[in-house]
Amino acid sequence: MKDKQKQQIIALRREGAGYGSIACQLGLSINTVKSFCRRHSLAKPKSEFVCEQCGRPIEQIPGRKRKRFCCDACRNKWWNSHLDLVKRKAVYTFTCPACGKEFTIYGNRRRKFCSHACYIAYRFRGVRHG
Repeated sequence: MKDKQKQQIIALRREGAGYGSIACQLGLSINTVKSFCRRHSLAKPKSEFVCEQCGRPIEQIPGRKRKRFCCDACRNKWWNSHLDLVKRKAVYTFTCPACGKEFTIYGNRRRKFCSHACYIAYRFRGVRHG
């Protein structure tokens, strides 16, 4: 990397340009730009990290995983509005013993009935009250 490119990286980074755009402009590898910026402490300023839900600035702690949300309320609100991005691994399929209907459930592998009404009907069938 030439001295002129190094000066351009510094200038572009201070203007707020990202690694990818700098790499394209200068014809360098994105990893080369990232390495140079890290070595010369040209990471994103703290004010550029904002909450994905509300947009408030987030202070990042060095050496820790990058925070995406400012608080638990924002994190929960964001994930509840983006359920299509949740990677659900614990999905189970069962057949209800009361009605015979096949159903799928997330996270509870011991469930037997598709609804509370089916449970009551199965549990108290043939029992007379009164």
